[in-house]
Amino acid sequence: MEVQQLQYQSIGVVHSPFTQQAGTPVQPSHDNATQGIIEVAPQYLDALLDLDGFSHIWVLCHLHQAKPAKLSVTPYLDNKPHGLFATRAPSRPNPIGMSLLRLQKIEDNRLYVVDLDLLDGTPVLDIKPFVSQFDNREQSQCGWFDTAADHVSTADDRFV
Repeated sequence: MEVQQLQYQSIGVVHSPFTQQAGTPVQPSHDNATQGIIEVAPQYLDALLDLDGFSHIWVLCHLHQAKPAKLSVTPYLDNKPHGLFATRAPSRPNPIGMSLLRLQKIEDNRLYVVDLDLLDGTPVLDIKPFVSQFDNREQSQCGWFDTAADHVSTADDRFV
């Protein structure tokens, strides 16, 4: 198999009260309604047309403070090691993050979001609308997440 070299450019940046991984919510669903702003580069302003009709958005980003990946990690939500691809640990071969955020409002090129779990300065790679008909699955299994012994809601220093 040939490994391809890829290159992306950010389309914007996250403005967040969180500056380090420790203390940051591990997922948007574990947040306490933290507010933030996604500032989209001006050349993408037209791409925001009609996005204001959605309650939630998927934000794909580059986890700029992630450390080098390990193939086995002990994630925030458990105390046992798991294969990296069976977790949402931030330290990955390609440190791409995804967050499902509540979209509060849009003003010019600024998206006001709630339930933020991203660090300040996080480069944004893409924004997609949450569409319940596509994104919900009635039947799903969540592997070890279903039986995780330790339910941590904020990041600690595991990946620092």
